[in-house]
Amino acid sequence: MQIGPLTSPSGVLCTAPPWSTLVAVDLVDGTVRWEVPLGATDEYADRGAPLIEGITAMGGPIVTAGGLIFIGATKDEKFRAFDIDTGELLWEVKTPSASMSIPMSYSIDGRQYVVTVSAGHQFFYRENLTDYILAYALPESSGSNRN
Repeated sequence: MQIGPLTSPSGVLCTAPPWSTLVAVDLVDGTVRWEVPLGATDEYADRGAPLIEGITAMGGPIVTAGGLIFIGATKDEKFRAFDIDTGELLWEVKTPSASMSIPMSYSIDGRQYVVTVSAGHQFFYRENLTDYILAYALPESSGSNRN
Protein backbone atom coordinates (compact mmCIF):
# COMPACT_ATOMS: atom_id res chain seq x y z
CA MET A 1 0.00 0.00 0.00
CA GLN A 2 1.15 3.53 -0.79
CA ILE A 3 -0.33 6.70 0.66
CA GLY A 4 0.06 10.00 -1.12
CA PRO A 5 -1.24 12.15 -3.96
CA LEU A 6 -2.07 10.72 -7.36
CA THR A 7 0.92 11.48 -9.59
CA SER A 8 2.14 10.56 -13.05
CA PRO A 9 5.23 8.36 -13.42
CA SER A 10 7.28 11.59 -13.66
CA GLY A 11 5.91 12.81 -10.31
CA VAL A 12 3.55 15.47 -11.68
CA LEU A 13 0.23 15.77 -9.83
CA CYS A 14 -2.68 14.44 -11.88
CA THR A 15 -5.26 16.95 -10.64
CA ALA A 16 -5.44 20.62 -11.55
CA PRO A 17 -4.51 23.21 -8.92
CA PRO A 18 -5.28 24.48 -6.40
CA TRP A 19 -3.91 21.50 -4.50
CA SER A 20 -4.57 23.09 -1.12
CA THR A 21 -6.94 25.72 0.17
CA LEU A 22 -7.81 27.28 3.51
CA VAL A 23 -11.58 27.07 3.95
CA ALA A 24 -13.94 28.65 6.49
CA VAL A 25 -17.18 26.73 7.00
CA ASP A 26 -20.19 28.14 8.83
CA LEU A 27 -20.94 25.34 11.29
CA VAL A 28 -24.53 26.51 11.78
CA ASP A 29 -25.71 26.08 8.21
CA GLY A 30 -22.81 24.14 6.66
CA THR A 31 -22.01 26.72 3.99
CA VAL A 32 -18.54 27.78 2.89
CA ARG A 33 -17.98 31.38 4.04
CA TRP A 34 -14.73 31.82 2.15
CA GLU A 35 -11.95 29.80 0.55
CA VAL A 36 -8.43 30.90 -0.42
CA PRO A 37 -5.63 29.01 -2.20
CA LEU A 38 -2.84 28.18 0.24
CA GLY A 39 0.73 28.82 -0.88
CA ALA A 40 2.16 29.70 -4.29
CA THR A 41 5.05 28.91 -6.60
CA ASP A 42 6.23 32.51 -6.90
CA GLU A 43 9.86 31.53 -6.22
CA TYR A 44 10.04 29.99 -9.72
CA ALA A 45 8.69 33.06 -11.57
CA ASP A 46 12.19 34.30 -12.45
CA ARG A 47 12.74 31.05 -14.37
CA GLY A 48 9.64 31.54 -16.51
CA ALA A 49 7.44 29.04 -14.68
CA PRO A 50 3.74 29.85 -14.35
CA LEU A 51 2.43 31.01 -11.00
CA ILE A 52 0.44 28.26 -9.30
CA GLU A 53 -1.64 29.21 -6.27
CA GLY A 54 -2.72 26.49 -3.86
CA ILE A 55 0.37 24.28 -3.71
CA THR A 56 0.68 20.97 -1.88
CA ALA A 57 0.56 21.26 1.89
CA MET A 58 0.82 19.18 5.05
CA GLY A 59 -0.28 20.58 8.40
CA GLY A 60 -3.17 22.48 9.87
CA PRO A 61 -4.02 25.91 11.27
CA ILE A 62 -4.55 27.36 14.71
CA VAL A 63 -7.34 29.88 15.34
CA THR A 64 -6.94 32.52 18.03
CA ALA A 65 -9.73 33.93 20.18
CA GLY A 66 -9.06 37.28 18.51
CA GLY A 67 -10.06 35.98 15.08
CA LEU A 68 -6.71 35.21 13.49
CA ILE A 69 -5.83 32.00 11.65
CA PHE A 70 -2.14 31.02 11.58
CA ILE A 71 -0.86 28.34 9.22
CA GLY A 72 2.39 27.20 7.64
CA ALA A 73 1.84 23.83 5.91
CA THR A 74 3.08 24.76 2.41
CA LYS A 75 6.28 23.99 0.51
CA ASP A 76 6.88 27.69 -0.21
CA GLU A 77 8.39 28.06 3.29
CA LYS A 78 6.00 30.77 4.48
CA PHE A 79 4.03 31.18 7.69
CA ARG A 80 0.82 33.19 7.33
CA ALA A 81 -1.96 34.90 9.29
CA PHE A 82 -5.48 35.26 7.87
CA ASP A 83 -8.56 37.13 9.06
CA ILE A 84 -11.16 34.61 10.24
CA ASP A 85 -14.11 36.68 8.95
CA THR A 86 -12.88 37.40 5.42
CA GLY A 87 -9.97 35.08 4.64
CA GLU A 88 -7.82 38.12 3.90
CA LEU A 89 -4.09 37.48 4.18
CA LEU A 90 -2.92 39.82 6.96
CA TRP A 91 0.71 38.80 7.37
CA GLU A 92 3.27 36.36 6.05
CA VAL A 93 6.90 35.67 6.77
CA LYS A 94 9.54 33.53 5.05
CA THR A 95 10.68 30.71 7.34
CA PRO A 96 13.91 28.63 7.25
CA SER A 97 12.00 25.63 5.85
CA ALA A 98 8.45 24.41 5.38
CA SER A 99 6.40 24.68 8.57
CA MET A 100 4.42 21.47 8.11
CA SER A 101 3.00 21.30 11.61
CA ILE A 102 0.12 22.75 13.56
CA PRO A 103 1.15 26.02 15.24
CA MET A 104 0.86 26.58 18.99
CA SER A 105 -0.04 29.69 20.96
CA TYR A 106 0.67 30.86 24.48
CA SER A 107 0.54 34.04 26.52
CA ILE A 108 3.05 35.60 28.92
CA ASP A 109 2.02 38.62 30.98
CA GLY A 110 -0.90 39.27 28.63
CA ARG A 111 1.22 39.17 25.44
CA GLN A 112 0.25 36.45 22.96
CA TYR A 113 2.81 34.43 21.00
CA VAL A 114 2.42 31.97 18.14
CA VAL A 115 5.00 29.21 17.67
CA THR A 116 5.65 27.01 14.66
CA VAL A 117 8.16 24.29 13.86
CA SER A 118 10.03 25.04 10.64
CA ALA A 119 11.80 21.80 9.86
CA GLY A 120 10.55 20.49 6.52
CA HIS A 121 9.02 17.04 6.55
CA GLN A 122 10.56 13.58 6.38
CA PHE A 123 8.21 12.47 3.59
CA PHE A 124 6.59 15.61 2.11
CA TYR A 125 9.44 18.15 2.09
CA ARG A 126 12.87 16.53 2.22
CA GLU A 127 14.44 19.36 0.21
CA ASN A 128 15.28 21.40 3.31
CA LEU A 129 15.21 19.40 6.56
CA THR A 130 16.10 21.72 9.45
CA ASP A 131 15.41 22.05 13.18
CA TYR A 132 13.95 25.51 13.80
CA ILE A 133 11.29 26.44 16.35
CA LEU A 134 10.05 29.97 15.68
CA ALA A 135 8.05 32.18 18.04
CA TYR A 136 6.27 35.34 16.91
CA ALA A 137 4.86 37.96 19.29
CA LEU A 138 1.52 39.41 18.29
CA PRO A 139 1.19 43.19 18.54
CA GLU A 140 0.26 44.34 22.02
CA SER A 141 -3.45 44.96 22.31
CA SER A 142 -4.42 48.53 21.51
CA GLY A 143 -8.12 48.26 22.22
CA SER A 144 -8.63 45.95 19.25
CA ASN A 145 -10.29 42.57 19.61
CA ARG A 146 -7.62 41.02 17.35
CA ASN A 147 -5.36 39.25 19.86
